Amino acid sequence: MADSSLVELQIERPVAGGRMLARLDGRVVFVAGAVPGERVRARITKRTGKVVWADTVEVIEPSADRRETMGDPRCGGALYAHIAYERQLVLKAEVIADTFRRIGKLTLEGAVVVAASPEEGYRLRARLHVQGTRVGFLLEGSHALCDAEVTRQLGPGAFEAVGRLREALGPALGACESIVVSENISGLERVALCELRPDADPVRFAGLPLTDGLSGVAVLTRKGMFTCAGHDKIVEHGRELLGVETRLHWTRQAASFFQGNRFLVGTLLQRVIDVAGAGHFVDLYSGIGLFAVALADRGASGVAVEGDAASGQDLTLNAEQSDGRLAVHLGPVEEVTASIPARRPDVVMVDPPRTGLSAEVVDGLLRWEAPRLVYVSCDVPTLARDAAKVVAAGYKLSSLDALDMFPNTPHVECVAVFDR
Repeated sequence: MADSSLVELQIERPVAGGRMLARLDGRVVFVAGAVPGERVRARITKRTGKVVWADTVEVIEPSADRRETMGDPRCGGALYAHIAYERQLVLKAEVIADTFRRIGKLTLEGAVVVAASPEEGYRLRARLHVQGTRVGFLLEGSHALCDAEVTRQLGPGAFEAVGRLREALGPALGACESIVVSENISGLERVALCELRPDADPVRFAGLPLTDGLSGVAVLTRKGMFTCAGHDKIVEHGRELLGVETRLHWTRQAASFFQGNRFLVGTLLQRVIDVAGAGHFVDLYSGIGLFAVALADRGASGVAVEGDAASGQDLTLNAEQSDGRLAVHLGPVEEVTASIPARRPDVVMVDPPRTGLSAEVVDGLLRWEAPRLVYVSCDVPTLARDAAKVVAAGYKLSSLDALDMFPNTPHVECVAVFDR
């Protein structure tokens, strides 16, 4: 059977990564563009051992949950865009339970409920790639540019602002590998960060006018970040995140990591605050201090650890609101977990990148023997992998919450709580 052959498949269930599982002649087939329960005609695109990859080309028996998409679902990673939103949430819950069972060897108690998000205008940050005079997302699994505006992932006015910046840059646009657009929850502040090619001269951007729809423009080079127009900082106010009047605020640069969904970041913050409690804490991969600063404001004391330079600068600034209750350690997390802290934390919070925790970090955390571990994750397989190690060391998975921080994509944010 040639790799270009067409086959009919009965779609069984979702799997991590956005594809659906089917079977063909004893082989597992991962199918893109399908819905569980459908019968489809698909084109085989790749084979590895007993695993086959295929793309749907025709739906023979459609699901009642299939819907029209606004564009190519591969644009912006919207691999679930053809599925009714309520069904998306169900599928993500199924993927979480299945992944914990297969990778973590853990059976979740009770059904996972995924908190919903509006599907449009949710993104606080997006990287738009530059090719010639065009700016957009990359099609999933390729280097081809696609129209990011069609996805409706960014808030109102964002793409118009990028268009005006593109015109203002003129020939200098070619010096940019990508443009990162970051805005605050209200959408009143929006900064564009041009990530320059290695051979680009940032002097070309001097004197750049501040165009409508942007509060600042900056460029990022190997030597650091430079502000070209306006200001390069974005401020998130506590009232937007927590829904109450508070003096708290979080300042961040466009280059710094921040949770990506404007509608659910407050829900995520509140959940972490609730489960972390008021004891002494250590916050690993703290970013700009979203969790740590909020906990310190409520009277808890702790240490926030961050290895990224830009996020670390913001964390240091934001920690000044803590009245000395929050210490900051800038450097790799492994530096901190290599030794047992003088004061054992009551709770450890981790929010690592998609790759999860390194073996060194897991080993260090287990030596600390903190009563509670709160694990925030944007990648279910690595969370399940690390959960298996934590549970094997004597912890119990007490709760698992999920938030749909990335609607229409296969990604989901989880908050797992482990107790000794």
